[in-house]
Amino acid sequence: MPARAAARPAAGLAAARVRRHRSTGARVAAAAGVVVVLFAVNILLGTYTVTIPDFFRILGGADISGASFIVMENKLPRAMIGLLVGMAFGIAGAVFQTMLRNPLASPDIIGISYGASASAVTAIVLFGAAGAAVSFSALIGAMVVAAAIYLISRRGGVAGYRLILVGIGFAAVMHALVSFLITRADLRTASDALLWLNGSLNSSTWDRATVLVASLVVLLPAAAILSRSLQGLELGDDAAAGLGIRVEAARLGLMSSAVALAAVATAAAGPIASIAFLSGPIARRLLGNRPSLVMAALVGAGIVLGADFVAANLIPGTSLPVGVVTGALGAPFLLWLLATANRSGQGG
Repeated sequence: MPARAAARPAAGLAAARVRRHRSTGARVAAAAGVVVVLFAVNILLGTYTVTIPDFFRILGGADISGASFIVMENKLPRAMIGLLVGMAFGIAGAVFQTMLRNPLASPDIIGISYGASASAVTAIVLFGAAGAAVSFSALIGAMVVAAAIYLISRRGGVAGYRLILVGIGFAAVMHALVSFLITRADLRTASDALLWLNGSLNSSTWDRATVLVASLVVLLPAAAILSRSLQGLELGDDAAAGLGIRVEAARLGLMSSAVALAAVATAAAGPIASIAFLSGPIARRLLGNRPSLVMAALVGAGIVLGADFVAANLIPGTSLPVGVVTGALGAPFLLWLLATANRSGQGG
């Protein structure tokens, strides 16, 4: 009898764990379904609509006058880059927010995206760069600023609040540099710089999509492997060390992978506002306050695809940068986040 009594709680815990895994799997599958629908909507609908049979005929090699070019050279690469960029930003934001235990700790708030922006605008204004040169400059800028933030905040061990404060300081400096460069540029150059700063999928090409896919083939598995220590780090440095995690090495690896993801996404589409900031907290809410990089990636992809469809079709004859729409989502979400944190006793 005692053995049976002891087995009942263990069986109950196992059953609860199975139910939780099933619930998580169902919610992730539902989110994936929404992303697939949004991906299809971006390709099939809009100012130029394509039927589903025609789409599959085009994929099979059929040449349909007008439709083949629009689908293969415009809509499909644009939707593909939007999907991948959203996934990269979503994972990068979730890694930073979970690792540093702060929903404000996303690359677009702690200076990394601003570093990419400052470097790209410098290349545009001072050297007349365009296309791949701007993307490469953004990639280098994000990496350099991230390294500087890490090294300055590393004194005595990288504490979350210290890294965030240093990052916000760098963001202010980079923002000032961007403003200065734009005021010194001629009207056309300043217009090009501002278009890039807003984040846009309007110039999506298969070459850019290929580079992005090749980068994510390396970075996504690396982030998945390194994320094994993420839940331990979320408990705090002392608890993580007690669990056998090498805190500094784990944090450096996670930060490097997250910075690389944010950097390649920024290089591909510009610093699309608020995606890294929004994806992690929304994913947590959808999963009952549990972190999940997969859900964060799906949320990020869904936001970019949905926002790009709105941006492309909101004003007839005008395709707005997707960053205009996502940026408009950031401020109310921040206010909601602060309000709900205060109601739950987590506010400052």
